[in-house]
Parts: sequence; C-alpha cells; structure tokens
Amino acid sequence: MGEAQKPMGKGSQRNAPTAPEDHYTLISADCHAGGSHEQYREFLDPAYRDAFDEWRGEYRNPFSDLGDQRKLRNWDDELRNGQQEAEGVVGEVVFPNTVPPFFPNFVLFAGPPKPEDYELRRAGVQAHNRWMVEWAGRFPERRAGIGQIFLNDLDDAIEDARWIAGAGLRGGVLLPNVPPDCTWVKPLHDPYYEPLWSELEDLDIPVNVHGGTGLPDYGRHPHSMLLYLTEVPFHAQRPLVHMLLSGVFERHPRLKLVITESGAEWLPPLLERLDGILATVRDTGATGELRFPPEAVLPRSATDYVKQNVWMGVSMPGPDDLAARSVLGENRWMWGSDYPHDEGTHPFTREGLRALFHSMDPAEVHRLVAANAAELYGFDLEALAPLADAIGPTVAELAEPLGALPENANDALRKAAA
Repeated sequence: MGEAQKPMGKGSQRNAPTAPEDHYTLISADCHAGGSHEQYREFLDPAYRDAFDEWRGEYRNPFSDLGDQRKLRNWDDELRNGQQEAEGVVGEVVFPNTVPPFFPNFVLFAGPPKPEDYELRRAGVQAHNRWMVEWAGRFPERRAGIGQIFLNDLDDAIEDARWIAGAGLRGGVLLPNVPPDCTWVKPLHDPYYEPLWSELEDLDIPVNVHGGTGLPDYGRHPHSMLLYLTEVPFHAQRPLVHMLLSGVFERHPRLKLVITESGAEWLPPLLERLDGILATVRDTGATGELRFPPEAVLPRSATDYVKQNVWMGVSMPGPDDLAARSVLGENRWMWGSDYPHDEGTHPFTREGLRALFHSMDPAEVHRLVAANAAELYGFDLEALAPLADAIGPTVAELAEPLGALPENANDALRKAAA
C-alpha cells in the first residue's frame, strides 16, 4: 500500500539567488495527479473490489478523448518528470486528478457524496490517498501529495485527516467546498465542524481549498458552463468568508488555510469590504437595521485574520494577482503552474515567469516561486538544489523582459504578459 513518506526538513532553506548565473528553484503550489482505474483497484480495500469491478464495467470515462500522453502524465514518472524539468520545475504540490473509484466524474467537480453514496465514495478517496502516498513517495523530495477527506461524517473526517498526516502526505488535506444546494452536508460556517478545526490545527498540516469546486448544479443546458465560468470566482471565495466570519480563525489562530487556483486579484477588494463591515459591527453592534449579538462580533479585522491564517497558491498569475500580495503578505503568496491541465502554464512556464517577474528583486522572486511553498509544505530546498542548478531558470533569464509573445502562446502566458 506504500510506505509513509518522511517529512522534509522545513528549516533547510537555500539562500536566494543573487548572481546572474544563479538558478531559481521552482516549486509549483498547484499541480495535479491521479491513478488509472487499474491502479486504483490495487489500493482499494479488498472488501469493495467486487463492487468496484461492477461499477467499472458500467462506467463511461468522460476523458476518453484525451489521448494516451495527456492521460499518462497523471501518473507516468518519466513523462511527467521530463515535462516538468523542461519547464524548470523541480517541486510540486499535488492535488488529485482523474476519477477515483465510485466517483460520478472528475474528482474535483464531483461534489460531496449523497448519504446513499457515501460509503463507496469514501472507499474511493481512501484508495486515492493510498495511491498518492506510493506515487509521491517515489520522489519524496519533489512531491508533496495532498489527501482527501469528506465532511459527511465528522468522526470519519477526523480519522482520515489523522491517517493523511501519519502517512506523510505533507501537502495536507483537501477540504471539500460545500455547494449552496448541498443540503445533506453542513456549510463550513456551522459550529458542527469545531472538533475538525481543532484537530487540523493540532495536526499542523495545510488545509487546502481548490478553485472550481463548491458550485451548485446548473443542470445540462447550453448555457450551463457559462454560468459556471461566471460564478466560479464567487464560490471559490466562500470557504474563506464562511470560516472567517464565523470566527474559525479567531478560535484557531494556528489553522493553515490555503486557497489554490482561484487567482488573487479579488482578495484586496473583498478584504476592504469585510474590514468595513466588521469595524462597523465592532463599533456599533449594528449595520443599518441589523443588530448583532456579542458572540458575532469579531475583535480583529478580516485583513488581520487573513495574514494570520491564509496562504494562496496562485496558479497562472497575472499582474493583478501579483499585486494582491500587498494585503496577503509576501510570505503567503505561492506561484502555481496547474500542471498537467491544458489551462496551465505548460509549455510556456519560463516565458510566463519572465513576463511576470522580470523587474523584481531576485530575493523576492525566490520567495514567491520557492521559499514560501517550501516553508508551508515542507520541501527541503537544499535537497532540491542539485536539480535546480541543472535545470532551473537563471536570474539573468527571468530578468529579461519577454517582449513579443511566442507563436501559439496560451492563455496563461497572455495573462502573465498583460
């Protein structure tokens, strides 16, 4: 089933590059990987394998048109490492991908399981977690795998979080984003979750929320994906807002919430608005005709709580995303490539980094592309140094403005160069 990974040393921080010929260490705070159904079967509890075989026989793969290479880069070490190294990336925080056992579709979009599906769906994510331990453990210095939990049963969620921490998945847990039309799982602001927040705080592991999740069911209409694209930023913000306003960060100052692949440009205006609301409620106990009990009044600003509890994995960033570090803090902003997804920076990662960072001090770039993620997720920068010095972009390379876009530039590069 795979042995537990050894935690990487958080204190081993490589010095920031300074000379033009020095190489950057690139750690992507947002990558994805997953197993095939054949692989997942090996990691599934044997009690569920007959049910899995039956389910698999009826399952229709929504990604059957992707082609072999696009599938293989989810799990094939040679292909994946080769593509990452060509981009200069030596470390990756790995979110799930593909379709685990008993899931109706892509792992991130599947939503919380309904009560009648919970047992099998939980067995499926446990199989993925075991797979991730084995897969990430092949290159433990390069891969920080993230495990999954569900929120249907609080005791199960705590048990699975403890297993994830004990198994060495130093990426932490993926916290489900509860859609507004999900009536069988309590929303994240509910006091029901207080024991879970305490446990996650004590485990001292990152608690990740990934963009593109938590949306309601729009049905199957020609306009459904337009609704999805329009509202996905709002739903990506809900876990932060619900946890902050319900006092989770006030009661759990050591909880580490990471918001990934949701951009960052929205954070400054949101915090400005929340700071104003909280100040008014704190000073007057009311806003307009609304009155608030003392237990609803938070003693600090939203900005204070974000700087205390929140990190952001900013995938395919543009200039406005970069500017958001002014309220987040430079030690909480982490660059992400979103490999192997088509909307990610590959195969123009180096060009995107030049477009975004060419005018910045190398010490600051080092924090954003390596040191911040290394500190949070436990990468050993000294262990990564030999590979980074062989393949990583140099200070001189990233200091050169991009100029003209290359032919066939993707959307991620166009955003970085805007």
